[in-house]
Amino acid sequence: RDQARLTYIGHSTFLIESAQLVRIATDYNDYVRPSIVPDIATMNHAHSTHYTLAPDPGIKYVLHGWADDQKPARVDVQYKDVRVRNVPTNVRTFEGGTERHGNSIFIFEIANLCIAHLGHLHHTLTQQQLNEIGRVDVVLVPVDGSYTLDLDGMVEVLHALKAPLMIPMHYFSAYTLDNFLQRVRQDWDVEMAQVPSLVVSKTNLPAKPKVIVLPGH
Repeated sequence: RDQARLTYIGHSTFLIESAQLVRIATDYNDYVRPSIVPDIATMNHAHSTHYTLAPDPGIKYVLHGWADDQKPARVDVQYKDVRVRNVPTNVRTFEGGTERHGNSIFIFEIANLCIAHLGHLHHTLTQQQLNEIGRVDVVLVPVDGSYTLDLDGMVEVLHALKAPLMIPMHYFSAYTLDNFLQRVRQDWDVEMAQVPSLVVSKTNLPAKPKVIVLPGH
């Protein structure tokens, strides 16, 4: 009951599984998706690789990280042993403007853990956003350094969140990933996992903050 499994599917999509076999797919889209139909799909709409307008009809909860008219999306869903909530953030538009509340950081409360998926984060976090997020045990962090947030900004976010376990995503290439890892090795230990799946629990969180890279892209 006190464990959750995280599997990196690719890009920004993870499959998160609970003890009661609730399955969640993050940034669910038409290109990279788990082989099983999740119970819960979270989406962001910065690019088409982060959402779909035609999700599998078998998904019980399709949770959008954006709302219409640039209002903040408000998500708070309890299903079996999982709670999903969101903290809205802004995104840059292609024209260089700002779309208010166009992204959500989704927070999964599962097995007494808080797992935060930063989505397509484009800016550092305000104190109010950090307060809304609360304590984080695991953070799933986009590390491309350009489409989302530059490396200095993302490292600042990670320092602010203080999560014991940080898992990179959205890195496109070994080169981009290496850039990020070189930068964070100054601050944290880095471990390269052999398999894309990881079982996490309160009791096996690293004693001091660590970056674990799951194979993927």
